[in-house]
Amino acid sequence: MSPSEVADAPDAGSIEPTAAKARIIRAALDLFARHGVGGTSLQMIADEIGVTKAAVYHQYKTKDEIVLAAAEDELARLQAIIDAAETEPSRKRAPDMLVTGIVDLAVDRRRTVSTILSDPVIADFFAEHETFHEVMHRLRRVLIDDDAGPEAGVRTAILLAAISGAVMHPFVVDLDDDKLRAELLRLARRFLGLHG
Repeated sequence: MSPSEVADAPDAGSIEPTAAKARIIRAALDLFARHGVGGTSLQMIADEIGVTKAAVYHQYKTKDEIVLAAAEDELARLQAIIDAAETEPSRKRAPDMLVTGIVDLAVDRRRTVSTILSDPVIADFFAEHETFHEVMHRLRRVLIDDDAGPEAGVRTAILLAAISGAVMHPFVVDLDDDKLRAELLRLARRFLGLHG
């Protein structure tokens, strides 16, 4: 399974949202990308999927619940990539597999997810979210040796921030996804000293 296929796979440890909830999350992400989280109302989400506002309320009581569900959906995609990297038999290949998956996920989702991940509601949510902290710990274990010093942690944090920031930067907004993916992967591997 390729890293991009892993990113689309459901997280085996999580409960899949119902079809109705998944439609709401997809519509909300599209609207958040166009109008921002603050500029998107429950009525707009309902209109986007062709249902009444009451039908949206039946699934989610508030817009914050939708925002948080979308964030958890993205976290599950990252968990699937980490799961695949952790099961890679080669300790040398696992970091490259993880970086490839992260780049694929960032590029594939750059037009819909970038807004939501920078939203203050999401930042607060992740600051208190135990699963998020566990995922970050697992990600660190794959990318950084246990005995690595603080420099390795800072280097890795810079790389991950650079990937997520680069995919939505105005300098690359018109860049083809495949070209952006190739450049990000080449630079990420070089930055971490990986050879893929």
